Amino acid sequence: NYLGKQIAAAGLRDLSVHTEMMADAYVDMWKNGCITGRKKEMDRKRIVCAFALGSPELYEFMDRNPMIASYSVDYTNDPCVIARISNMISINGCLEVDFYGQVVSEMQGPRQITGTGGQWDFVLGAYHSPGGKSFLCTSSTYIDKEGRMQSKIKPLLTPGAACTISRQLTHYVVTEYGKALLKCQSIWTRAERLIEIAHPQFRDELIKEAEKMGFWKRSNKIEP
Repeated sequence: NYLGKQIAAAGLRDLSVHTEMMADAYVDMWKNGCITGRKKEMDRKRIVCAFALGSPELYEFMDRNPMIASYSVDYTNDPCVIARISNMISINGCLEVDFYGQVVSEMQGPRQITGTGGQWDFVLGAYHSPGGKSFLCTSSTYIDKEGRMQSKIKPLLTPGAACTISRQLTHYVVTEYGKALLKCQSIWTRAERLIEIAHPQFRDELIKEAEKMGFWKRSNKIEP
């Protein structure tokens, strides 16, 4: 919702919506004239969703609204359907990322805290969409149960955590320190770019770990 409000305030125009969950942010974007759907190749001028979760205002907006097209997840989350939408932008949250670009979005170590949802579907669909991009967003740190700050950018995934998004599909990773383009990049470049968006307190430590793993060598870097 926060990101949607920022988009609404930015004054973007002629955006389209194809999402699993309809949220209040889309109402804000529609009120500000951001959403028209007129450039959509399919479901033109329709806001496509599988379900809604939000305020009474959201439900009032959707009620008998001919612009809303509610489908089953077999359609909304079908990567082949998503891939047919040009310039598809997929935005999801995640919990940790390792140097390879493997992403965990549902577990803290072996502890399951949420489900996969439609994240994999939308990441894959956006990957194959003409001009599409997927963004996996996280804060750079978290506080562990002992009250210590830890990095969410890690050399390797936490043991026991299931990988939600494989390294081959990860496009962009975003923290409060910027974005890292990982698609079609070498492991050296992935490690370098992820360290650049890690919390400054952990960057030196992450570089040392990359050196131990053999990633932080000039011979491994592909010069432009």
